Amino acid sequence: MNRLVLAAVIAQVYPLRHTPVGLPALDMVLEHQSQAEQLGQARQVRLELRATAFGHQAESLARQTLGKGFEFSGFLVNSRNGKGVVLQIQDFTPLS
Repeated sequence: MNRLVLAAVIAQVYPLRHTPVGLPALDMVLEHQSQAEQLGQARQVRLELRATAFGHQAESLARQTLGKGFEFSGFLVNSRNGKGVVLQIQDFTPLS
């Protein structure tokens, strides 16, 4: 199963674009910070993840403020150039 749920803030947003079939698409960078336990020790976790949204999610995310936190859910795919992964956003909800 390929499913990811991640609490993150929007760190960078690229201009809204459209796919060749006219579907709105938005590329962005998400930033996550948390603390996790590993081998009984607390560990600070920080990561940046490229993400893409399509359709009404893309249009809605394009209107959001940088630094705003959300819980994103979706699945991971290889990037177009094959270097790294991209979160394909299927849903998101604001963090309180």
